[in-house]
Amino acid sequence: MNHTARKRFGQNFLHDMHIIHAIIQAINPQPDDIVVEIGPGLGALTKPLSGCLKHLHVIEIDRDIIEYLQNQPFADKLTIHSGDVLKFDFAQIRGIKKIVGNLPYNISTPLLFHLAHYANEISEMHFMLQKEVVERMCATPSNKHYGRLSVALQYFFAMEKMIDVPPAAFEPAPKVDSAVVRMITDIGRIGVAHNFNHFSQVLTQSFAMRRKTIHNNLKGLADDDDLLAVGISPSCRPENITPEQFVALSNYLVEKI
Repeated sequence: MNHTARKRFGQNFLHDMHIIHAIIQAINPQPDDIVVEIGPGLGALTKPLSGCLKHLHVIEIDRDIIEYLQNQPFADKLTIHSGDVLKFDFAQIRGIKKIVGNLPYNISTPLLFHLAHYANEISEMHFMLQKEVVERMCATPSNKHYGRLSVALQYFFAMEKMIDVPPAAFEPAPKVDSAVVRMITDIGRIGVAHNFNHFSQVLTQSFAMRRKTIHNNLKGLADDDDLLAVGISPSCRPENITPEQFVALSNYLVEKI
């Protein structure tokens, strides 16, 4: 197919067969797995996945690509969901799902948060993302990449960077390096928030100004006695506080209300 990548959809088509093979090995699809592919594009992953699975769900917004997929030899194995993945209700696909895809980099962060809402219905996910985003997702305290995204996603998932992918693996080549991340659902791995919205508020306010101390960032939400009660020094910067401590702080504050 002679398809010009559309910038507004964040399209960069993977074509490196070594990388494709490595991703399929990492996913390890089994025939009866319920797999959803986000952004199938020209089928770099769709074709080998459909060869391993009895059925495959794909989500695509580009009508030209949908038409292309409908005319492929493996089309009878596909259910094509047309539309914006940020608005897609993953609950409509029944069962515990594996989610995969070469995600559009321009919507990757909001999409990851959207998927977190369905964590109870997801066993694992494998995504191609901008390498810097993967490093932020997997970062641990005191790492320069550690922040709100790290803690918020680590609440739901155990994550591991699997494969580094150079720009030359795509057409057109993106201006950034990429990486494949594996996300295994493990809700409660850092503790269970009594009020998840409050926990999210704590994270947002804590990392609003990274160079300031947690004492300054949480003014109006937590005082020094609250911080000390869960083992956090008021002079700490947010990047030095563990995910478990953020959960503990939120729970302590909720119990005080």
